[in-house]
Amino acid sequence: MCRHVAYLGPPIPLAELLFTPPHSLSRQSWAPLDMRGGGTINADGFGIGWFEDPKSEEPIRYRRESPLWSDAGLPALAAAARSGAILAAVRSATVGMPVTESAAAPFTAGRWLFSHNGVIAGWPDSVAGVARGLPVRDLLTLEAPTDSALLWTLVRAHLRAGDPPATALSAVVARVSAAAPGSRLNLLLTDGETIAATACGHSLSYLARDTSTVDASVLVASEPLFGHHGWIPVPDRALLVANPASATITAMEGVAP
Repeated sequence: MCRHVAYLGPPIPLAELLFTPPHSLSRQSWAPLDMRGGGTINADGFGIGWFEDPKSEEPIRYRRESPLWSDAGLPALAAAARSGAILAAVRSATVGMPVTESAAAPFTAGRWLFSHNGVIAGWPDSVAGVARGLPVRDLLTLEAPTDSALLWTLVRAHLRAGDPPATALSAVVARVSAAAPGSRLNLLLTDGETIAATACGHSLSYLARDTSTVDASVLVASEPLFGHHGWIPVPDRALLVANPASATITAMEGVAP
């Protein structure tokens, strides 16, 4: 059911999320601890998005359809590339959905990076009505015929309309959960300055460090990357909005169980 992580703070090597910690994203790809609703490993592709510079107009994106642990060149890249804004994910494809590079998060548009951990119940029939509200061009240009790609298109429509990230995620989760009860909708979104994330059917935690100093940082992850001290779990059906200086958790209204 996928694992994802986002980081904001002083620049660090990508390896500090992907390989170095005891429970790094690489380890979570083959030995996750808290998979819910199916799946045992996350071997159906991966992706990393990061900002080379805080003023970059678009992030760099690296995706593959193979397991993260099988990419022989990635450790060297992850050790050399540094960033203060990173989103990475490993994928466990839902049965019947394609295993292709284009189906791997993060999805991007402008400065936005997006990931989905979960599944839309009853896909695709359950959300056919929801999809009808999108512009035809958006539907014709989905990156992949998957529930995650549709969720990103729904979120992107709210962002284009001027909604803040928190509003965009909450609205999409509420609408999709109403149309497809039992869906698992952990969404993760960043523009390199703020992280917005939902916990809906899957685990999610965050760690804020040195919040009142220039070294302030925040990590948001499906599973803690190291230890458990300081990590704060996000309750189910809750929204997290975080940056290096602060983090706020609020309950999401109107989200069907």
